[in-house]
Amino acid sequence: MRTSLAGVTKLNDFTVLQWLVLVQHELLLFAGVFFLIGAIDELCVDIAWLWLKVTGRAITQRLDGDFADRRRLERRAAVFMPAWQESAVIGTTIKHMLSVWRDDRLRLYVGCYRNDPQTTAAVIAAANGDRRLRLVIHDCNGPSTKADCLNRLHRGLETDELRAHQRAKFVVLHDAEDMVDGAALALLDCAVGKADLAQIPVLAVPQVNSPWIGSHYTEEFAEAHGKAMVVRDALGVGLPLAGVGCAIARETLETLAKSRPDHVPFRPDCLTEDYELGLGVGALGGTSRFVRRRHADGSLVATRAYFPSGLDQSVRQKTRWVHGIAFQAWDRLGWSGSPAEFWMRLRDRRGPFTALVLAVAYALLVLSALGWGLGALGYGESIELPPLLKTILVLNFISFIWRALWRFAFTTREFGPVEGLRAILRIPITNIIAIMAGRRAFWAYLKTLAGGRVRWDKTDHATHPAMQASGLIG
Repeated sequence: MRTSLAGVTKLNDFTVLQWLVLVQHELLLFAGVFFLIGAIDELCVDIAWLWLKVTGRAITQRLDGDFADRRRLERRAAVFMPAWQESAVIGTTIKHMLSVWRDDRLRLYVGCYRNDPQTTAAVIAAANGDRRLRLVIHDCNGPSTKADCLNRLHRGLETDELRAHQRAKFVVLHDAEDMVDGAALALLDCAVGKADLAQIPVLAVPQVNSPWIGSHYTEEFAEAHGKAMVVRDALGVGLPLAGVGCAIARETLETLAKSRPDHVPFRPDCLTEDYELGLGVGALGGTSRFVRRRHADGSLVATRAYFPSGLDQSVRQKTRWVHGIAFQAWDRLGWSGSPAEFWMRLRDRRGPFTALVLAVAYALLVLSALGWGLGALGYGESIELPPLLKTILVLNFISFIWRALWRFAFTTREFGPVEGLRAILRIPITNIIAIMAGRRAFWAYLKTLAGGRVRWDKTDHATHPAMQASGLIG
């Protein structure tokens, strides 16, 4: 039995089954329209990236085999690494970094808290007497925020600069779980000589022990840092830094600090200090570069890392991202800038609304399954969809196939076809995590508006890519 909405004029004439059909229709319309708007937005980025490729402006150049060995840093470079309860991985990170970045002009500043002796001990053991490492103990109990810890590292750098009468050329941000690339430091040194800010790609390494949750970051970063960041760089808008593998000129960091009332480069109550740093430099008129290069063997010059492997940890991490970028940044940074800047900020802040639309879509699946079940029993009613809505649904289906192909292509380029196929199969899991993170971020934001404290709700790290490379983990 089919029901036409035009034939039912009074709402009180609706039966329960007709109400079910009406709700399905409205959810279809809502989700279909906004999915289509999102598809158009993504299609614009796709077209821009394809145009950059065709015109040769997005070609990923290859480095000479001895690039990292023969290029020495122009001046001293500082690496900031804030850490809270990272004793399981920070030793591996430090050992690997100091072994592949051998330049004596490197200074690694690791920030620990006074109530975290395990991480402090791991840092001291990993340094093994290397004079390039600076251990900085925060004078407060942790965790505060990553931004607050970075400000403490900044004060440590200032002290060293006064003692040595020598200013660093740039500052690089890294996390305690990162596996740096041997060519990255020299590449950032070249880039900062031409721009105020530089970011190299991040690759989320697939996890053997968590192929569905921990590995779902793989395709997200592969596509975002293979396409979206390339387009943003070409448009000349502010770059949303990843917080790792990014370098800022020392003078620019100082200018940013002086522009703020508390004279610190990072706002202590910020959840996504890296994002605000990237857009803040752009607001000051600084130039940014996304530096994408490959080694002679074709591997990407990138920071590699494992991301959370458990559902709760993954949701917590993405909650922090959505809260900081979509809500906090809206408050702090507003919508100023060029039309291209406005477009990119709108894309950055769509997370909560995307979560809402996805939740509606999954609710629609449940209702549709219920309707089909009732129909099979002879009780259900179906609705005759208007031609326009049918067209919208067809376009959304085509868009889904198109998006899946792009996801497959970018993941396959870095990790092979097996991981590319998994990337498509992981789409429902990615959506569910986005829904959960969007809901939690919204409530977390409301709590801060009510005066709640912002703190470093960091994720735990137990494994490191270098451990797998050395056969220490499976």
